[in-house]
Amino acid sequence: MKTGIILIFHNYEKHINKEVFITHANQFDNIMLCLVNNDSKDNTYNVLKEIKTACDNVSVVNIKKFKSDAAAVRAGARFLNSTCKLDHIGYVNTNILSLKANTLEMVLKLIKQKQYAIIEYRVKLLSAKSIKQTLFKKLFPILDCITKIELENQHSDSFHNPKKIIVK
Repeated sequence: MKTGIILIFHNYEKHINKEVFITHANQFDNIMLCLVNNDSKDNTYNVLKEIKTACDNVSVVNIKKFKSDAAAVRAGARFLNSTCKLDHIGYVNTNILSLKANTLEMVLKLIKQKQYAIIEYRVKLLSAKSIKQTLFKKLFPILDCITKIELENQHSDSFHNPKKIIVK
């Protein structure tokens, strides 16, 4: 199953470590990345183009007039839908990430580690709801999905491995 992941950027040039980003992007299996530059005033767009040049699974969309985050996600989804045959499309808005060092890299690492769990979770969720997959119903927030997977894993671990209760 191919999955697209849209990453929205706005004035994020100083927070992108190109080499680390390229390393992670090249390790994804069946994941297409769409990097959306939402009218950045800094050099973000050029950094994203350099990443695209180094990765076969990366495309870049440049929005020249600032749009809402939802509109930027839709622009990325339309682009991915027109260029790739994808089963799922997730998104991450980098603007909500903390501007601490390595936050973007940590998100990429998490996506890499959890890429199969994300798809399994998404398939399970969709099969439970019997929803017809239209373009915008394919969209889902990656970070929310990862959080729910972690919560389910914690719940599952505590259910299957309960701590011994000692009664005196």
